[in-house]
Amino acid sequence: MKPKTQPTVVVTGGSRGIGRAICLALAATRPRLFFNYRSDTTAAAETLAACRAAGADVSAVAVDVADGAAVAAFFDQVLTETGRIDVLVCNAGITRDNLVMRMSPADWDAVIATDLTGAFHCVRAAARPMARQRSGRIILVSSVVGAAGNAGQANYAAAKAGLIGLAKSLARELASRGVTVNAVAPGLVDTDMAAALEPAAREALISTIPLGRIGTAEEVAAAVGFLASEAAGYITGQVLHVNGGMYM
Repeated sequence: MKPKTQPTVVVTGGSRGIGRAICLALAATRPRLFFNYRSDTTAAAETLAACRAAGADVSAVAVDVADGAAVAAFFDQVLTETGRIDVLVCNAGITRDNLVMRMSPADWDAVIATDLTGAFHCVRAAARPMARQRSGRIILVSSVVGAAGNAGQANYAAAKAGLIGLAKSLARELASRGVTVNAVAPGLVDTDMAAALEPAAREALISTIPLGRIGTAEEVAAAVGFLASEAAGYITGQVLHVNGGMYM
């Protein structure tokens, strides 16, 4: 992929955690960077400042990816300004954990709407301009639980497994247009979500990881950065697991 102009990069869920690390990793290429956030303006401002310090021309936009009309407007804004989309990273996600027998339909729907349908809204908006320019990188951020499952996270696991199927299907649809589509599946990563675990539960999870430690958001971002680069031009329809051996 060799865009003739400054590359346009879109990252969803970029205000904190893995999303912020992805924004910072991609900011190093000095792109025109857009990231969305849903409601945390303080975190979004922190990511914005960090990316600007790294050299990116960056904008933060408040968008709920579960809202298809809002996503369409967001991508219209991007295309009006730049005329292209070179990299799309779908990272936005939420959790509403509970056992299936206790999970409400509302909690199921909320996670599927944000984590899976939200990605659909975004890739649908990006696919046409990428196909037209005959280049592009799409990376969907899945999870180890999308491959292995996890008790108490049926909604999240279903959504993250769905992202893998979406990536593989879209890879077949867009390959002839020079667009690659891949997924990254993090394991246990040191984010706010992991910090919320009880210490005993956290240690029990770490004990299942062959490398014996929790991962970092920067390690996940490095994998995304590779898949977004020219070096990954012959990789499509794949899942890159970043989990310390937690799932093989």
